[in-house]
Amino acid sequence: CTLDSEVALRVGGDFFFDPQPGDSPVNLVLIAGGVGINPLFSILLHIADLHGYQEGKGNGHKLGTVKLYYSAKNTSELLFKKNILGLMNMFPGKITCCFHVTQQRSQICKELQPHVTGK
Repeated sequence: CTLDSEVALRVGGDFFFDPQPGDSPVNLVLIAGGVGINPLFSILLHIADLHGYQEGKGNGHKLGTVKLYYSAKNTSELLFKKNILGLMNMFPGKITCCFHVTQQRSQICKELQPHVTGK
């Protein structure tokens, strides 16, 4: 998003992301805290599948980028972190993530360091 961009915001409840072939591409910003990552991780996996199909078969989906912001007390509470890192490596520039930790006491592993901010 840039200054003055129009955004839609959805908090909790029943939601999904199901773009159809021919839809205009959208850029997603997903924001999760703690176990709230579960439905957003599903959306992230769906987008990764669509990117994979798009590269392999040209299925008509036009996809934008996805930026995930995910916060937890410490890196051990960041669920699916290795999977998320794998998706970022598989689809560089298309899927990105910024992890945020609020109560990290130990050193952050090198693999996560470039993607983690803290208090």
